[in-house]
Amino acid sequence: MKDQTIPTTVQIALDERSYPIVIGAGLLGHATTYAVVPPAATALIVTNTTVAPLYEAKLRQALTGRYKQIHTVRLPDGEAYKDWATLNQIFDALLGQGADRKTVLFALGGGVVGDMTGFAAASYMRGVPFVQIPTTLLAQVDSSVGGKTAINHPLGKNMIGAFYQPRLVVCDLATLQTLPPRELSAGLAEVIKYGPIADMAFLDWTEQHIDALTARDPAALAHAVQRSCEIKAEVVGQDERESGIRAILNFGHTFGHAIEAGLGFGVWLHGEAVGCGMVMAAHLSQRLGLVEMAFVERLTALIARAGLATKAPVIDKEHNVDHYLGHMRLDKKAEGGDIKFVVIQSPGQAAVQSAPDAMVREVIAHCCANP
Repeated sequence: MKDQTIPTTVQIALDERSYPIVIGAGLLGHATTYAVVPPAATALIVTNTTVAPLYEAKLRQALTGRYKQIHTVRLPDGEAYKDWATLNQIFDALLGQGADRKTVLFALGGGVVGDMTGFAAASYMRGVPFVQIPTTLLAQVDSSVGGKTAINHPLGKNMIGAFYQPRLVVCDLATLQTLPPRELSAGLAEVIKYGPIADMAFLDWTEQHIDALTARDPAALAHAVQRSCEIKAEVVGQDERESGIRAILNFGHTFGHAIEAGLGFGVWLHGEAVGCGMVMAAHLSQRLGLVEMAFVERLTALIARAGLATKAPVIDKEHNVDHYLGHMRLDKKAEGGDIKFVVIQSPGQAAVQSAPDAMVREVIAHCCANP
């Protein structure tokens, strides 16, 4: 494992839309971190009420001198606010301050802040530059990388959005030391995800270091963030708009999004739902004859060690399976009402395919906690 005090860079290779992911401790407060960002008269920091007291002043100080005007909008914290009304707060700030096409948005926060800031940047004047400064493990290893931006709809997660790449991603590892334990566990779900779909050696490493990760060991976290970003960068570089291989990054998400939408956004954290969703997707892969039960049990045990639930919640006592299926039919991978799942073809290799309804029903019934 590399010394986490020495910054490393992972490049997202997308021709003229290429950009660096810079990983290290204490980065967000240094002006030199943002040297690659285009100059402008105005910057807007988008953050939330939880993160602002911790890091806004450091970021503002780093940006002072580079921008004549630095404004801030502080959004309410939580997945429940990832909606049109909250998104409009960003537009209100941009229009109220007379922001122009060169104005740079800085997303300072977790996945919700990053997704909404990116969507606002994609939409305002049909596109202004933005920078991702993820402050949660989940955002550093997944949502801040790759240009997916969106808000939720009551019927489905991330159903309204755009592909829009940032100019820079700054993963300041020091911010992970202030994460609540529940948020840390949620981020570990997305770290665990990369092994089964792309790199079994990384899954081996994660198993060996899961205790160090939950204890916030800086070197372990640095390696986990770097390797996760490397894998995602490779996939996104091949398929920016998820027309093919990029869909494998949604392992566990079809079931997970159904949990989030079914319970109401914010009841379970995204990573908590994805962790449980991976257990369900692994069971589906086993029932399809693709992996052995030993692999399912191995993955389930690791997810449990990360502090995550491995039994899905009951959304509706009388019609639970139908509720799950209804939400999954609204998944972005669905085609003509046919649900598509990311399954493990063999350990370290994933694919997208449909499954018989009866089999999916069995998996839901088997994996849900008793009501």
